[in-house]
Amino acid sequence: MNNMNFLFRRESLDIMDAVKMNQLQNLLHDALISTDHVQHCAIIRRKDCNIRASSVGFNLHQEQVQILLDAFKNPPQTREEGIYFDDRQYKCVRADKNSIYGKCDKRGLILVRTQSMLLISTYSENMFPSVCVEAVEKLADYFKEKGK
Repeated sequence: MNNMNFLFRRESLDIMDAVKMNQLQNLLHDALISTDHVQHCAIIRRKDCNIRASSVGFNLHQEQVQILLDAFKNPPQTREEGIYFDDRQYKCVRADKNSIYGKCDKRGLILVRTQSMLLISTYSENMFPSVCVEAVEKLADYFKEKGK
């Protein structure tokens, strides 16, 4: 393959990745942020902890994402110990192989795992936890139906 073909293919892949990320960003906004009961959120690709989309100002590091993914490995332990995130210790109110919910004062953390994605969402004191949970779980169901 000559250099021109390689550059064209690489550019095409970059464009396709950008389109996919833009679609995920729109999906994140429409499904979660627009509820007004999600403070911060992100869609992460599990295999490499790559952030595919996130709300404005929600900065995650791969180490943080890996810790959140590791919480799914032993749900009983996660329920007992809780989960540390964003300089806060969250009491775990639910932990199973697909979903982890944490609460710290009037704030919450929702983690939902699909085949290839991790959805992370937070809510603050003036938001309804049930609306946040429902929105994240519905988005996860959408990804599960798509095999993602």
